[in-house]
Amino acid sequence: MKAMVLERPGASLALREVPTPTAGAGQILLRVAACGVCRTDLHIVDGDLTEPKLPLIAGHEIVGLVADVGAGVEGFSLGDRVGVPWLGWTDGTCRYCRRGAENLCEHARFTGYTIDGGFAEVAVADARYAFPIPDAYDDLHAAPLLCAGLIGYRAYRMAGDTRRIGLYGFGAAAHILTQVARHDGRNVYAFTKPGDEAKQTFARRLGAVWTGDSTERPPEPLDAAILFAPVGALVVEALKSVDRGGIVVCAGIHMSDIPTFPYRLLWEERTVRSVANLTREDGELFMKVAARVPIETEVTPFPLGRANEALNALREGEIEGAVVLEIAEV
Repeated sequence: MKAMVLERPGASLALREVPTPTAGAGQILLRVAACGVCRTDLHIVDGDLTEPKLPLIAGHEIVGLVADVGAGVEGFSLGDRVGVPWLGWTDGTCRYCRRGAENLCEHARFTGYTIDGGFAEVAVADARYAFPIPDAYDDLHAAPLLCAGLIGYRAYRMAGDTRRIGLYGFGAAAHILTQVARHDGRNVYAFTKPGDEAKQTFARRLGAVWTGDSTERPPEPLDAAILFAPVGALVVEALKSVDRGGIVVCAGIHMSDIPTFPYRLLWEERTVRSVANLTREDGELFMKVAARVPIETEVTPFPLGRANEALNALREGEIEGAVVLEIAEV
């Protein structure tokens, strides 16, 4: 099969012919139709996340059709359309898995990082971590739901029952989450890079009640803020913007260091917390939410062979919404 392969961190992905995988026990084999391109993919390719398997097929927002099922797999049939997210395998027995926190599994494996992902014509996935895709979405528009949507929704749940929510970094996750929050009757305040009028206009079009750059204060204190931009200094900016008892949720896997800040910004029971991975419950709940809202994902497609261009467009902030690889003949 054809795949875009990372051979060493910091290098461009290389189009290679590689052996087609087979489904082992507990696995399903997918003919990949689309795979979202996530900022985490950038962190892997650029070497910010330092423990990938090498060589690696990246990509963890996979949409495909079941082409084979391994021994012991139930609930999937040939031709079923499913999505595969970042969390790709857990041991099910460690102390975190036993208490229902599989997202913190001590031996977890991750799609497109420690196991091969979806920048390829064929992929293998643990059947436990594959979700049916709502019929309302075609393959391209479903792909961003698998990470931008799932991780964003987990962060949203951690923000609590807030009325005024700030989103720092208005990319794929924020454009999905804005729609969920507006559907729930919440006011969204969108923070972008200074001078990014295009992203601010995009946010207002999706229903944000206010937009500004990341160093500005909103017109009223926030109940919660979610950080999608991997910039540690924004934690401090968000603390300045949340009200007493407010929550700041860091939704990225990788973030630059958080600078020191005065205790008074944390005082009055403000909370800073992170989001790690996702659970199957997150996936099941969010897919129902996506169909009910309904969320309209905005995507810019690239063919598989232009994955490096897709990554660079994401790196440069040129995209409104999400970037998706359309897997077809290369």
